[in-house]
Amino acid sequence: MSTSPSNIESAEPAPQTPSSVDPASFNGHPLVSGIKDISIAHSPDSDDAFMFYGLATNKIRVPGYKFHHTLTDIETLNRRAIDEAFYDVTAISFHAYPYMQENYALMACGGSVGEGYGPMIVARHAYSQEEIRKVKIAIPGVLTTAYLTLKIFAPEIETVAVPFDRIIPEILAGNFDAGLIIHEGQLTYSHSGLHKVLDLGQWWREQTRLPLPLGGNAIRRSLGQDSMLTVTQALRDSIQHALDNREAALDYAMQFARDLDTRLADKFVGMYVNERTLNYGEDGREAIRKLLQMGHERGIIPNAAKIDFVG
Repeated sequence: MSTSPSNIESAEPAPQTPSSVDPASFNGHPLVSGIKDISIAHSPDSDDAFMFYGLATNKIRVPGYKFHHTLTDIETLNRRAIDEAFYDVTAISFHAYPYMQENYALMACGGSVGEGYGPMIVARHAYSQEEIRKVKIAIPGVLTTAYLTLKIFAPEIETVAVPFDRIIPEILAGNFDAGLIIHEGQLTYSHSGLHKVLDLGQWWREQTRLPLPLGGNAIRRSLGQDSMLTVTQALRDSIQHALDNREAALDYAMQFARDLDTRLADKFVGMYVNERTLNYGEDGREAIRKLLQMGHERGIIPNAAKIDFVG
C-alpha cells in the first residue's frame, strides 16, 4: 500500500439535537458556537481504521466540530508532529512523544498496547538472542517504539531504516539477514518461511511485568483545554462504537488490512483495539512512563519525557 497521504472528511452540519437531550450537550459533548475544524491523522492500518470508524463515517458526531482525516505512515506522522505540529490530533509512536511534548499532550485513549506481544525480530535463520545482537537489522524507523525497545534490548545492535512494508521483502531478497516487524507482519511473517528470533513485547513483559505501549494519539495543546477534552471524548466514543459494532467496523477496516483475510484482520484488531484502548489503566500509564524513562536513562532519548494525559 502506498504511504502517500489519503484524506477522508467527516464533515457534517451540526445535527438537530433531539428534544429529549439536554440542549447544552449532544452525545455527552458540550455544544459550541460556530464550526471548529479538527485535523486528524493516523496510519492506514486496520487497527487505526477500526478505532476511527465512528468518526470517519459520521456515526459519532460532535456539533460545532468538523473532522478531517488524513492517512499516512507512522514515521511520517512522527516527523510532522515533531517538525511542524501539523495535525490537531495525530497518531504517534510513544518513542516520538518526548520530541513533541511542548506542543502536544497524550490523549488518555486510542493507544495500541501489547499484552505480552509486540514488534518482532524475524530472520531467515534461527538466530539465538545473543547471535542476533551481531546482525544488522532492518527497522521501520528510528522514531518508532519498536526501535526504542530494540535499543533497550541491545544498545549495540546495528540498524538500517526501511519502510515497514518493505522489511520482509528485503529479508527475502537477501538484503538483510533479519528485520524488526510491526503491524500485520506480526501475523504473516511465518508465511514467508521466516523465523521468529524475539518478540519484544514478550521480552518487555518478562523484564518489567508491564504491557508494552507502542503507539498512541496526541492532541495539540493550542486547541485549548475545552476542545482537547471534547475531541478526546469523541475519539473514545468512536472506539466504543467500533467495539459495540464490531462487524461493521471490521468491514470498514478491511480496506486497510493489506494482506490479511477477515479472520486474521479480526485477530490483529483484537490485539490492539480493546478495553485498554478506551483507557490505558494505571499499569498502562506506568508502562508509558517507564519505557520513556528507560530510553532517556540509557541515552536513546536525549530529553526527559514530561507526560500529561487528556481525558
